[in-house]
Amino acid sequence: MRKSLLAIVIASVAFLSVGLTACSKSDVNSLNSNNQKTSGTVRTLDDIKKSGTLKVGVFSDKAPFGYVDKDGKNQGYDIYFAQRLAKDLGVKIEFTITDPASRVEFVDSGKVDIILANFTKTPERVEKVDFALPYMQVALGVVSSEKAPVKTLADLSGKTLIVAKGTTAETYFTKNHPEVKLLKFDQYAEAYSALLDGRGDALSTDNTEVLAWAISNPDFVVEQGVSKIGDVDVVAPAVKKGNTTVLDWINKEIANLPHDFFLEDYKATLEPVYGNKSDPNNIIIENGKF
Repeated sequence: MRKSLLAIVIASVAFLSVGLTACSKSDVNSLNSNNQKTSGTVRTLDDIKKSGTLKVGVFSDKAPFGYVDKDGKNQGYDIYFAQRLAKDLGVKIEFTITDPASRVEFVDSGKVDIILANFTKTPERVEKVDFALPYMQVALGVVSSEKAPVKTLADLSGKTLIVAKGTTAETYFTKNHPEVKLLKFDQYAEAYSALLDGRGDALSTDNTEVLAWAISNPDFVVEQGVSKIGDVDVVAPAVKKGNTTVLDWINKEIANLPHDFFLEDYKATLEPVYGNKSDPNNIIIENGKF
């Protein structure tokens, strides 16, 4: 299992070098008052149905939640959910690779219809996008070398912590722990490479992800004292602010999915990685009820 996930991470890095395109800014007008039509490239639910394609922003390097496998196919917990959305809407799916800092811009500009890229709902982000019902819960975690393990937040004082730009980890440590030096990267693959190269003392992102990464990289550990940092937040789909037709449809979809849909998603995508090291009830949220 560890060799398999490591191969996925390596394949993701290779894909990024050729497959990632930068987000371009475009002028997009607001939805009109009845929310049935949009100008520019931001699309209502009717627009999506007529086009026959749902555009979804996802990660390519955040296994096992959103990544590209060795065959160049999108895989992961977020992908499983995205495919169900497209199926129930009766359209094809088109994945667009995003990085953490570009998620708001991608959905705001209409580059994608929905962001399903492990997007944690925060007060700051609520001002920029509309979040649908949640489908996952998460806190922050820290992974470090087992030769110099970070056991508590105090161990990070004066040390270098690697984070991805535009993430809750960057926000949390900037606000609450100025004594920690942050080394920031655009991509998760770059961040993990920096940790492997010893350019930082530890790395922080969602605790679910650092645990999965440590399992596939046995020279690294997630100590109990840094396995659940800050508040427990929720992860949810996001759409352009004001795009109520798409938002309302996603909410109805989540609320009416089979009561064990995300458990099945977990079993298919996360359980092969976590094994018995994680309780699905500490991760999944069924039917938007947290």
